[in-house]
Amino acid sequence: MDLSLLLGLVLGFGLIIGSIALSGHIGAYWNVQSIMITLGGSFAATMVNFSIKELASLGHVLKVALTHKEPNPLEIIATIVRFAEISRREGLLALEERAQELDEPFLQKGIQLVVDGTDPDLVRGILEIELSYMEERHSVGQRIFERLGGYCPAFGMIGTLIGLIMMLQKMEDARNLGVGMAVALITTLYGVVLANLVFLPIADRLRLQNDKEVLVKEIMIEGILSIRAGENPRIIEEKLNAFLPRYRKVSRGEAIEQVTEEVRTGAQA
Repeated sequence: MDLSLLLGLVLGFGLIIGSIALSGHIGAYWNVQSIMITLGGSFAATMVNFSIKELASLGHVLKVALTHKEPNPLEIIATIVRFAEISRREGLLALEERAQELDEPFLQKGIQLVVDGTDPDLVRGILEIELSYMEERHSVGQRIFERLGGYCPAFGMIGTLIGLIMMLQKMEDARNLGVGMAVALITTLYGVVLANLVFLPIADRLRLQNDKEVLVKEIMIEGILSIRAGENPRIIEEKLNAFLPRYRKVSRGEAIEQVTEEVRTGAQA
């Protein structure tokens, strides 16, 4: 589990609540009506935007944001280089059994298509269609949190206007004006905090996770097609490393060592 999301939320709310507590009036910032207007209104407006089926995936999206394991492109490149070595040494059919051992279904499917002798253009087409559907699925969760982040400040302002109207109706008692104004502004505070500390950061987090996964899938597609074309593993390695300007380069020695270990293990078996 990636703890940065939980730590960020705890730290953010902790600092805000702590700063309020230092003033000695933390109870003045709690208002049930404001929560109902801000959170309830935001979720209601989001329900207007999305279907029940899409909203039902919200729990899964949160689980992904919390537990998503970031794909390691260096490991993927090393695996593809290893498969390229095996393909050049033993032929494409030798990859079929090894492909079944992969933990990555996308790469496994691509290798299987290559082993079956599928036309390269068709292989690319199939994998890119699957990639586009993956992006579409991911975008639903992103849009839900983006909408929540956009609606919260708006409904916070609505709550403030409601509070101001109620306060102006009781202007005969001037002692209540200050308290009424404070309560009216709490909804705006709730909306701004929830939008900028919870919903919009989660939407950005999901977008970043999607971008990383798309990059890894694009590396897989290029590597699979390079294996299909029978390219030299060294060329494949350099080509795939070009996708990763911010990552260290994959060591060819590491890939060869993995292949050697695999061959040794197979021979002993």
